[in-house]
Amino acid sequence: MPKLRTLAVVAGTALLARRAMRRRIQVSPLWPMPALEEPVSGRPRSRALRLLVASREEVAEGVVRLRLEGHDLPRWEPGAHLDLVLPSGLVRQYSLCGDPEDTSSYTVATRLVPDGRGGSREVHEQVREGMELEVRGPRNRFPLVAAGSYVFVAGGIGITPVLPMLRALPDGVEWRLLYCGRDRASMPFLEEVEKLGGTGRVTVVEGVPDLGAHLADVPADAAVYCCGPEGLMAAVEERFPRVRLERFTPRASAGGAFEVELRRSGRTLTVPADSTVLAAVRAELPDTAYSCEQGFCGTCQQRVLEGEVDHRDELLTDAERADSMLICVSRARGDRLVLDL
Repeated sequence: MPKLRTLAVVAGTALLARRAMRRRIQVSPLWPMPALEEPVSGRPRSRALRLLVASREEVAEGVVRLRLEGHDLPRWEPGAHLDLVLPSGLVRQYSLCGDPEDTSSYTVATRLVPDGRGGSREVHEQVREGMELEVRGPRNRFPLVAAGSYVFVAGGIGITPVLPMLRALPDGVEWRLLYCGRDRASMPFLEEVEKLGGTGRVTVVEGVPDLGAHLADVPADAAVYCCGPEGLMAAVEERFPRVRLERFTPRASAGGAFEVELRRSGRTLTVPADSTVLAAVRAELPDTAYSCEQGFCGTCQQRVLEGEVDHRDELLTDAERADSMLICVSRARGDRLVLDL
């Protein structure tokens, strides 16, 4: 009997060991090289959904609105956005501008940027009714907070995250909106915004706004929100340092060249001042995962073993930034980083 018990224990231990090894290999295909306790590179930030493009409508010059249908979709709050995985595989972020209570569809809008990186052109030229698109999210890093009053500044397509906020404001709360664009024909949702504002709440400016004139008497307790072109957001931030901003391009900042050691690969790379860690790494390791190249999707997240990081992303938590970085936008604060690659 003791012998049978011993054999059972040995067999059980061997089975557990095989299962543990299988899990370890799944976590790190390069095993037995070092692996993270939790894999981060290429880890999706949220569950992916396949949604039907139920309608496609031009709502202003150069602006297309998409309604994406599904079932029992995750709820969202004003300010949230989706990651859209386009037919080519590009991932782009778009603010939700529909009804947060509608769990059967999501609505987004995008402006065509002819000299952009290709995402908006793909939406305008290739996305059609009846197609299915993969989406991730929703996520919200631009939430509507409780405040005594509100001031919103939107430039062009920057109205998309603001529109659900205006709809959600409690009756009686004081708010105003400065909405600017090239001309009225290019400004999406303008008619609805003006109806929501009634008399005196909405100021529409064609061209560059005079912030000093339009935002001269903002109450001290007001929550200030801004979304639009980088120049507009920079001007509003200069005037209101505590403004809440929504941007879908990484914040520009200066930086020089530095070295990156890839510890597991045994290689040391130079990242020029006008390039990125991602570009340098992919020149050596072409299969390195990446997607948005703007610091939003998290696909290129890598573990940092040594060095101080200049974080320029809009995604990672403080805990994640302690030992990892998004290599598409973030850089070294010093002259050297060591990555677990």
